[in-house]
Amino acid sequence: MTNSDSNKYYIFYDGECGFCNFWVHWILKRDNKDHFLFASLQSDFGQKFLQERNLELKDLDTLYLWKPDQYYLQKSHAVFKITEIIGGLYQFISILRFLPTGITDFLYDQVAENRKKLATQACEIPTPEERKKFID
Repeated sequence: MTNSDSNKYYIFYDGECGFCNFWVHWILKRDNKDHFLFASLQSDFGQKFLQERNLELKDLDTLYLWKPDQYYLQKSHAVFKITEIIGGLYQFISILRFLPTGITDFLYDQVAENRKKLATQACEIPTPEERKKFID
């Protein structure tokens, strides 16, 4: 990881989930200030992230947002922070972080449990510039 990468936020997601990939591309299109890098949880980098934090290596239902040397967030709180960072109208979603985590993570888990049913078959191909934001 380079020094400039330590200023980035890393988003870890299920790389084999069409629903998750849709949202990764949604974030890519709105990341105008180049805040995010992406890694699938199945990648070596993703597995290392999970292992270093004693997190379940096979549980791919959780979205993680990591700011190196500062913190990592998961599930609904990762979503809230991502929308806050993107800004604009989307930052209003982050207001939901004040609801009890039990409620927001329950809703997150319901979506995660049904994400394969919500997925589209079409998968958007990242541009060469966007591909630079993905870590293997």
